[in-house]
Amino acid sequence: MGVTSEPQYLADEAEQDWELNFKVVGDPHQEIRHALKEKNWLDVYSNDNWQHFGNDRDWTRHPNGYYQPAIVAISKEGKILYRWRCVPRYSNLSGAGARPAADYVWQQIQAHIETSGDAILDEDPEMTSKDFPWPVFLMFLLAHGWFIKPRVFPLERGTGSKWRHPKKMIPRLIGFASAWIAAAAALPLHWFLMGAALWVVIATPGIIDIHRKFQHIR
Repeated sequence: MGVTSEPQYLADEAEQDWELNFKVVGDPHQEIRHALKEKNWLDVYSNDNWQHFGNDRDWTRHPNGYYQPAIVAISKEGKILYRWRCVPRYSNLSGAGARPAADYVWQQIQAHIETSGDAILDEDPEMTSKDFPWPVFLMFLLAHGWFIKPRVFPLERGTGSKWRHPKKMIPRLIGFASAWIAAAAALPLHWFLMGAALWVVIATPGIIDIHRKFQHIR
């Protein structure tokens, strides 16, 4: 079963669009999250409501915040077979990065079926991929905002919408770097430095704002 902080109608929509073979339950009031914590099964992190960083579409709003990724496997007898939670940090893109590999998680579940006691929290799972370093990710966000104000990669509804992957920003980054190199070669040094200083003044408020909104647990 999947649990999401979205309302049930969006959970049903995702279940159908993604052709999932398991039920997805909407938990916008985070009752399931609180129940997991009360039972000492798993304390799932939650993020504040940022309307997906400026996205004002109603379906992206989370009045009570939204779940960070987590996995918990429980037997019929109430034994914990596996548990993992994302600790949102800049190093994992504040929870937007990689997830534990499915094969790895299944192996861990099987390994704990015959053991006594609950599985401890997995703090170093095998992940599906390696995340971008935070400074690199910030550059991708800047490129998405045309180097004026960082812009996140928005959520989309339905399978027909194409998500703009950060790697699609690489041509913009190359063009941006090339333009600065050309400017350094063609312009007097003081003009170049004035232009660079002006860009820093323009871009810095947006960088600070996006840095503040991305959750980072120390």
